[in-house]
Amino acid sequence: MRLSTNMIFDQQVRGVTDAQSTWLKAGAQLSTGRRVTNPSDDPIAASRAVVLSQTQARDSQFALARSFANQGLSLEESTLGDVTTAIQAAQSALVSAGNGSLSDDDRSSYATQLEGIRSQLLNLANSKDGNGRYLFAGYESDKAPFTQDATTGAVTYNGGSDPITQKVDSERTMTVGHTGDAIFNKLTSNAKPEPNGGASQTNLFDMLDSAIAALKVPQTDADDATKQTFSAAMDKANRGFSNSLNNVLAVRSEIGTQLKELDTLDAKGDDRTVTLKDQMSTLVNVDYTQAISTYTMQQQLLQASYTTFSDMSKMSLFQMNK
Repeated sequence: MRLSTNMIFDQQVRGVTDAQSTWLKAGAQLSTGRRVTNPSDDPIAASRAVVLSQTQARDSQFALARSFANQGLSLEESTLGDVTTAIQAAQSALVSAGNGSLSDDDRSSYATQLEGIRSQLLNLANSKDGNGRYLFAGYESDKAPFTQDATTGAVTYNGGSDPITQKVDSERTMTVGHTGDAIFNKLTSNAKPEPNGGASQTNLFDMLDSAIAALKVPQTDADDATKQTFSAAMDKANRGFSNSLNNVLAVRSEIGTQLKELDTLDAKGDDRTVTLKDQMSTLVNVDYTQAISTYTMQQQLLQASYTTFSDMSKMSLFQMNK
């Protein structure tokens, strides 16, 4: 096979170009710290990196969801702590008001105290979060869940019927916003029953209204029937407050369990993040020891290519015939 000067020249140019390309690629890996920048660098590693990247993005979204869930549940727990304190204050006032030696004025004073507690509880039931959304309204958080009738004074729940749920991990969805109906209008399964078998009061505000109304009825010089009615009303209110308190505590217990679970999920998420980061690093990041060695070797090869090209470029058939 006959080799012309042009063929020899072209081969040497390609050799120099290839050596320079490999050297520049090694330099780029050192400067960026990444072994795989384009899919062509390592198709298998690149495809696996895409999957890992999607998993990392998904886990990041779950971590953000858990952060929001933690904030919401913590605010609920704090608010229900105040609700618990208010109900316990109402219980204490009711026990004191049941003392038979009190005057009508004394009982009226306790009624006023319960009215203050009722207003406090109504305010807590209509609490808002930092974004102005009502805590206990379910998905209808743009309006007050509890409203008071201007004529009768009765408090009713008008919020959403479904609690707010949030997916906090790939296989876990939890309640992050309880409805006011489940907190202020419900009783636990082990609630104290009425002695006569009648229906127990479930609405905390109705319980307070009944107790307040009973305390405003004069008992001094009252007949036995009136006194018996008063005593029965006090007993019923005591049972109602006890049942309502147990229900609030049950919700708080659920929230406490959820907050603990969120901490556990966060810890697992952090561990998974570290693992995925290590896997991603193994796939696409450069091994600096190997990269430096490759860079140095390619630099020497490039220099050798330059030298060879320089020597070969001086050769021609005319020079060989001299």
